[in-house]
Amino acid sequence: MLYFARWKAAAILLTALIVCAFAVPNFVSKDTVKNWPSWAQRYVVLGLDLQGGSHILLEVDAADVRKQRLEALRADVQKTLREARIQYQARPTVRGNAVEVRIRDGQNFQTALEKLRGLSQPITNNIIGVTGQQTLQVTDAGGGLFRLAPTEEATNDRIRQTVDQAIPIIERRVNELGLVEPTVQRQGVDRILVQVPGLGDPKRLLDIIGRTAKLEFRLVNQNVSPQNVPPDSEVLCETRDQSKTDVKPPLCEGGSPVVVYKEVLVEGGNLTDAKAAFDQNNQPVVDFTFDATGARKFGEVTQENVGRPFAIILDQKVISAPVIREPILGGRGQISGNFTVQSAGDLAILLRAGALPAKLTPIEQRVVGPGLGQDSITKGEYASIVGAALVIIFMLVTYGLFGFFANVAVAVNVGMIFGVLSMLNATLTLPGIAGIVLTVGIAVDSNVLIYERIREEVRHGRNAIPAIDAGFTRALATILDSNITTFIAAAVLFFIGTGPVKGFAVTLGIGIITTLFTAFTLTRLIVAYWVRMVRPQRVPI
Repeated sequence: MLYFARWKAAAILLTALIVCAFAVPNFVSKDTVKNWPSWAQRYVVLGLDLQGGSHILLEVDAADVRKQRLEALRADVQKTLREARIQYQARPTVRGNAVEVRIRDGQNFQTALEKLRGLSQPITNNIIGVTGQQTLQVTDAGGGLFRLAPTEEATNDRIRQTVDQAIPIIERRVNELGLVEPTVQRQGVDRILVQVPGLGDPKRLLDIIGRTAKLEFRLVNQNVSPQNVPPDSEVLCETRDQSKTDVKPPLCEGGSPVVVYKEVLVEGGNLTDAKAAFDQNNQPVVDFTFDATGARKFGEVTQENVGRPFAIILDQKVISAPVIREPILGGRGQISGNFTVQSAGDLAILLRAGALPAKLTPIEQRVVGPGLGQDSITKGEYASIVGAALVIIFMLVTYGLFGFFANVAVAVNVGMIFGVLSMLNATLTLPGIAGIVLTVGIAVDSNVLIYERIREEVRHGRNAIPAIDAGFTRALATILDSNITTFIAAAVLFFIGTGPVKGFAVTLGIGIITTLFTAFTLTRLIVAYWVRMVRPQRVPI
């Protein structure tokens, strides 16, 4: 155990040196690091609790999810009955939390019931598969009236799916803003936590991530007034203030009511790109590009409706309603609407990232000041320095020269932890600092086990060199057992925990790996070279 080939010793020292070198940018000014190669410009990013920033907790609007589900269900009912050639008295309607449809007399009610029940599907779970529960409850109310109601389990499942779909969209929106190391993660069943370190004003962030950004293109109904709207149309507001996202008819402050058909001819989901630009009058606009399907639909619609106003609608608000002067066949278009440079850029970000599947409501919003973060850093540094100093003194007093060897290894261990965190561009939080301090204790504990085993071998009459060799050999199993069990606990915390718990698990897990490296390679290498040079007759512990 005390013999090292030259290549092996060189590999150990080189590994420790390279990993520790990645921690250097954290202790050098950013202006200096900018001149380094890109692969060397890696930092440990301070979390929200260390440098301050914005904290926003969003909740999925369950009412919006239910509304979308019922609207989709109504369309499915209409399509199913039409395909089965079953006639109904009137268009299916949404009543409460159900869709109702009345079949005409003379139709086969039993066939209609079977077709409608076919719309219900079993609910599946990623873990257990099919749960045995259904998505719809279909009942025959008598007289040809059928009622289809989504089950509570299906609604909860849809809310979970909505959160899963919303998280990557929010991540894309935040990343488009160029913010550093944002955290976007699920919180419970129907909530999403967004934390952005270093951002002191969350208002613009909330404007970006909180908007649904559902883009639609519909024709304007010019044949009716806002006071007399037919069933196939609805009244929306055309507002000139693009910052107003909550304007609803009949108020339409700063704009005017517009009657548009409910049929969506082209959707924002067909966009492939959107970017802020300027028109011929040097006014901010948003240029957009469709995919092949969107370009075909857009071309057909503009070709068939030349001379008619075409409403561009974002989140149920008419941005503009230009008249189609000529067919637009190239799959490219432009949105104008009294934008500022920033609002045009923000809209382009929203369109590029995609629309949220449902409305998100902010239920908690706070700013962590940089002063509080600095106070956390100061206290964390103070605790770390005091703890490290006590450990160093204890090891020197208890184990003498071997205690000095252990202190060197622990210092390298901490440097390697920061090096690995820098390579991963990991976010360091206050619990992460706690994980590093705990790692120092674990690293020292490994050396204590080795040294106490050496003492025990000496008490049993072994000479110095065989006792040292046996100490490292026989302590290996005990140290591996304790560190592996701790690593398993850290892994469980990482996969199950969220936020600060996950940060603690990351630093603890990395610390365990570096501890095993330093305890059984670096410390042993130092002791092996000391033995080779001194050839001791007794163990200086």
